[in-house]
Amino acid sequence: MKLSFQNLSKVKFTAKNHIFKESQVLNDISFKIEEKEIFAVIGPSGSGKTTLLRLVNRLEEPTGGDILLDGKSILKMEVFKLRRKIGMVFQVPALFLGTVEENLFYGLTLRKINREDGQIRIKKYLSYLEIDEEILSRDINTLSLGQQQRISILRTIILEPEVILMDEPTSSLDPSNTNLILSLIKELNQKLGITIIYVTHLMEQAKILSHRSLVLINGEKVEEGETEKIFSSPAKQETRDFIFGKLVNF
Repeated sequence: MKLSFQNLSKVKFTAKNHIFKESQVLNDISFKIEEKEIFAVIGPSGSGKTTLLRLVNRLEEPTGGDILLDGKSILKMEVFKLRRKIGMVFQVPALFLGTVEENLFYGLTLRKINREDGQIRIKKYLSYLEIDEEILSRDINTLSLGQQQRISILRTIILEPEVILMDEPTSSLDPSNTNLILSLIKELNQKLGITIIYVTHLMEQAKILSHRSLVLINGEKVEEGETEKIFSSPAKQETRDFIFGKLVNF
């Protein structure tokens, strides 16, 4: 499943004291993501990374341009059908009150997958991710943040999307849980062939995970290419400044 971003722009409006302010969050962005690759979107905070991700899942709509999924505009797709193909994992685990099993069945129920088939699918992915089945009966509030994020990822992959969007999924985790999540992401890509778009401002994670990267700064595409090449010999001065810490990165 290939994604093509064509002259994508996003303007946002904010209001203060009845005065509207226009902000160009993304400006004429074009690039492609190939099937079965991990593609990192990197750049300092406020560069438009999360907005770009939200446009792919139609949580927001672009001001201009288009996004093509296997040659078809996502803007012409029904949102529900689009989200069957594209799942999303947020920065903070977005789970409901209740048990782990209830959380996992939520999306399956919306897809009208019956209880028996749903249980088979849940057990399959629990086994794949080496998570003990005893966790199903536990209340979400009893899980650590790292466990909650693993369940968030599990809830996404049991719906078997072709693309997963990840918005800084390790930002709230300690180093041990961060390493677990990074290993899990690699496995999802290598063993299941899922295309992953990974947003981060942490350059080391992009280097470890991704095949190719896009550098975004102030809503502008600075460069795009093989991750290894971007980090070893960046083509643009803005990229060099970001990589070597001359741009603010927090």
